[in-house]
Amino acid sequence: MTTDENVFKRINFFKGFVTTEDDWNHAERYHVDKRKLHNRAFHGVGVVPGWSDEFRVAPRGKGELSAEIFPGYGIDGQGNDVMLWKPTILPLNKGDYKLPQTIYLVVRYVEEHTDFIAYKQNLDFKGHRRIAEMCKLEWTEKEPDYTSEIELCRVALTKDATALEIPKDPLDPGPNTIDRRYVPYAGVAGGFIEASILLQLRMLLKAAREHFGRLWREQQVASAGVVHQALVTLSMLVETGTLRPENVVNIMELIAEMQSDVVGEIEATKPGMSAKSEFKSFKNNIELLRNAVGEGKTALAAGTMDSEKLMDVVGYQGKGADAIGKVVSVSAPVRAAAVEAEPSGDAGGSLRIILDNDPGWEAVKVRSEPFTETIVVNGVTWSLVDDIDMLDKKSEEEHAFTIREARDQYRMRQKQRYPDGTHLSDAGIAHEGGYAEWEIHNVTPNVDLVIIRRMDYVRADYECEVYCEGELVGVIPCPGDDRRFRWRNWPFQIPAKFITKDRLRIRQVMQTADRDINFFHLWFYQSL
Repeated sequence: MTTDENVFKRINFFKGFVTTEDDWNHAERYHVDKRKLHNRAFHGVGVVPGWSDEFRVAPRGKGELSAEIFPGYGIDGQGNDVMLWKPTILPLNKGDYKLPQTIYLVVRYVEEHTDFIAYKQNLDFKGHRRIAEMCKLEWTEKEPDYTSEIELCRVALTKDATALEIPKDPLDPGPNTIDRRYVPYAGVAGGFIEASILLQLRMLLKAAREHFGRLWREQQVASAGVVHQALVTLSMLVETGTLRPENVVNIMELIAEMQSDVVGEIEATKPGMSAKSEFKSFKNNIELLRNAVGEGKTALAAGTMDSEKLMDVVGYQGKGADAIGKVVSVSAPVRAAAVEAEPSGDAGGSLRIILDNDPGWEAVKVRSEPFTETIVVNGVTWSLVDDIDMLDKKSEEEHAFTIREARDQYRMRQKQRYPDGTHLSDAGIAHEGGYAEWEIHNVTPNVDLVIIRRMDYVRADYECEVYCEGELVGVIPCPGDDRRFRWRNWPFQIPAKFITKDRLRIRQVMQTADRDINFFHLWFYQSL
């Protein structure tokens, strides 16, 4: 008990010590005051998160202007434990207030003397054997006084109100809705999590940070960056040793929501990646994680949370991280084609982008099947972002396709064969000398881009330079010829460092005299 000297004094028993009711009451008060001091100093004021229903407030229904308050535990400004053990209905009488105005629902700590007894042998010996620690719920028009009460909600009540409602947006509640934005929460730290679960959590966080970081940086999935930052934050919290099981469950719920955004972004922007079985596994595990989180929250509310349920939450997050890691690995773009310096008249030489003799791209050259939304080359999925159909006036105009400074140019329609014998008819345009220009739309910056040109390979043996936004990015070598199987799909890769806009201007300049270059179709793929 605190005395005038501002010190705590415990009762000290000794042989022959005759105690009175004051001694016993002082002894009990000592423990109460120490607990209240601990509450004030270490937990502050407000609803204790994670205990029962956290004083949840719900409307009773249409036509009934009352609220149902569910069990919870709080600490008031004096350090008292404020506890509600069972749901309680509290009517709201509009006649008690001058409307419209804001009405507050508060809970207060109260004590009640109980278990009265009087001894027949001596009526001077009587009194209450217990003091019940209880709470009182009340609607009030006064702003809450946090030294003695805790706000559970507030309502902007109007004259025509007939019932309370749950707001559609908890951060922007309207009139006559239950506003929980100003409910204070006491601080809670620490809790028991088995060492094996913490070890698994640390391991999965390390792997998940790497996988989502790569998905963000290499594949330009913006929502993956948000997940990466959240995982870093959770890793820091793990190292503080302050996490409780309910913290893990609630944080995993937030991360699962962010990961669902990753699923949506990939499905909307990266069809090649979303078609992979690894991605489907990731998506499935995120759904299982959200289910496990829901079961965990239910168990927390019922007080039945155990290590098995917590392991389910951690386990599904781990499986999801493994799956997204495989997605990143199989989708990793080839960051640069092989580049070599070719001697030339100037000191610097010229760039030659080599895709020749690469088995994957050699297969693309002779592909007779239609080019689809995605193609896989050397294990990398390339997504179609745009294309130009030659001699289609609308397609050429939309892409500002033009040929300039040519000595000669002409259009033609041909029926030729691919090396596998497949016949195909197509219309195109050719020019001798000069250059061709066009635009590529729907481009994702900082991602490799491949231009595939369907061409007549009857007379090649030429080279041409390629410029992107006025900057030389490489030289296309086109050696050889084939007079029998004349269709080819000639690829050229522009490294990611040159892809700086979502709409690019390309110029292809012929460098070999007495040779013409032809275009029948242009496809543009990125390693998304």
